[in-house]
Amino acid sequence: MRIAIVSDIHGNRTAFEAVLLDLRQTSPDLILHGGDLADSGASPVEIVDRIRHLGWQGVVGNTDEMLFRPESLVEFANQSPKLQPLFAVIEEMAVATREALGKERLAWLGGLPQTQFHGPMALVHASPGSLWRAPAPEVSDAELESVYSPLRQPIAIYGHIHRPHIRSVAGMTVANTGSVSLSYDGDRRAAYLLLDDYKPEIRRVEYDLDRELKALANCGLPHADWIAKTLASGHPQMP
Repeated sequence: MRIAIVSDIHGNRTAFEAVLLDLRQTSPDLILHGGDLADSGASPVEIVDRIRHLGWQGVVGNTDEMLFRPESLVEFANQSPKLQPLFAVIEEMAVATREALGKERLAWLGGLPQTQFHGPMALVHASPGSLWRAPAPEVSDAELESVYSPLRQPIAIYGHIHRPHIRSVAGMTVANTGSVSLSYDGDRRAAYLLLDDYKPEIRRVEYDLDRELKALANCGLPHADWIAKTLASGHPQMP
């Protein structure tokens, strides 16, 4: 059994198309998405429509929730008052993406589950208790076990942090998929996770970054230059 988990596409059509080509080579039996499909990219409508056409099952991400339930960003932002200027930028971008998607696509995002189970594997976007918070690769084994053991599966997969990693913790494998777009680990390539007989492997995929930067420059998304800086650097940037 071979399962691919593709997460955090963030409206990046160029990177997504490159991942689709790589998936033809790896030939998974099942493909799941890990959420954060549309926001912060040049092609939110195209990504949501393509995922739906492909029939991929998946989970809801925090930026998906932010689009169909705007108050979720406010709730999270209230926990970090010093970052209010950043959240104001994020909300301005979300307004544009929300308008582009329209009510029907937003309703579809709102119907995504928070967890997917397949055999010994459980998939969440961030953590079982939150769409917005997830452990970084550097956390202790004890913290990873504490966060993901409630899933009660020997394999726990998550996205959200845009930094792929694989850890063995207390008899459990915890793996992060990395992100198709907006990598934060210094590697600008797209990333996804492949489980081959439930053994995890991180796949990195080259894509035409210049093409996506041109798409961003012409899409009319507010603060597209901020997204472009992050894509080009492979690290999170401030707007």
